[in-house]
Amino acid sequence: MKKAIAEFVLNKLMGWKLEGELPDLKKYIILGGPHTSNWDFILAMSTVWIKEAPINIIAKRELFKFPLGIIMRGMGVLPIERKKSQNQVDAITEMYNSREQFTIALAPEGTRQKVDRLRSGFYHIALKVDIPVVIISVNGPTKTLIIQKPYYNTGDKDTDFKYYNHMFKSHTGMVAENSF
Repeated sequence: MKKAIAEFVLNKLMGWKLEGELPDLKKYIILGGPHTSNWDFILAMSTVWIKEAPINIIAKRELFKFPLGIIMRGMGVLPIERKKSQNQVDAITEMYNSREQFTIALAPEGTRQKVDRLRSGFYHIALKVDIPVVIISVNGPTKTLIIQKPYYNTGDKDTDFKYYNHMFKSHTGMVAENSF
């Protein structure tokens, strides 16, 4: 039922298409972007439901107040504290290590506003858990979501971020002026 609703919303109502397949892996991180609009959440959840993938999205705890919190949890969204004093990398690493199968989707820009660099938390999580990163590129002008092949970090941060920066700079989000 979720798949049919998501396909209707994504394809018919919003006019978007989805290209590519998610990997058949038990654990990985999905990066979605460029993250430029509140509508990105609808695109992300539609992708998850269409692909019938057991993916969790992490969102700031402030979004989990009643009644929205009930809906968010029901959709598999996990709350995360965003205070500087808490080590989010370690908290998410523990989520991965405590489960046999676990995948999260997040936006490495950390905001819908224009940024000049990606945050690196996802990178450190992927290294600590030894899992690949899958990018789902938002291409606003063509209304296409493109699922990229898994990328296995080399451990050389400069090399790895050249790849990530290239992937995010090569697509334009829904709000072009906020794209990376």
